Amino acid sequence: MCEYCGCQEVTAIGELTREHDEVVGLMAHVRAAHTAGDVAAMAELARRISDILRPHTAVEEQGLFPLLAPEFPDQVAVLCAEHRHVEAVLGAAAVTVPTDPDWPDALLAVLQDLRVHILKEQDGVFPAALTTLDATSWDTVDAVRAREGSGLLGRLHR
Repeated sequence: MCEYCGCQEVTAIGELTREHDEVVGLMAHVRAAHTAGDVAAMAELARRISDILRPHTAVEEQGLFPLLAPEFPDQVAVLCAEHRHVEAVLGAAAVTVPTDPDWPDALLAVLQDLRVHILKEQDGVFPAALTTLDATSWDTVDAVRAREGSGLLGRLHR
């Protein structure tokens, strides 16, 4: 994780980073549930990850990414496509425990992809945003956060 550029001092990036950290922590629980063969626990954890990622993704895609897209259009497009991929696999557990016998392994695979995605954001997107965006741009990102809330426990939810 990036800790050398100071980008986490920006409120929006700090919140996005805390959400990343929570998701990474939940990933460890998913792996443990997988090892135990507890698909129901995996599904519950997938729902919790989705709850965090729903407002997180909105802040990125409605606030941060549009501001970076003029300078980094290809990178933003890839990140958005990765969001859709993660959402599809997590979404299989949105209402019930998936019955597809391949879903547990698909969840592990998409969470590995998500881990790489998080590193792209923290080591690339966030430092780039710090050097690219001005105060008005950060106000735009903060407005999306205010509208969407946070999926972290103890935070204001939409």
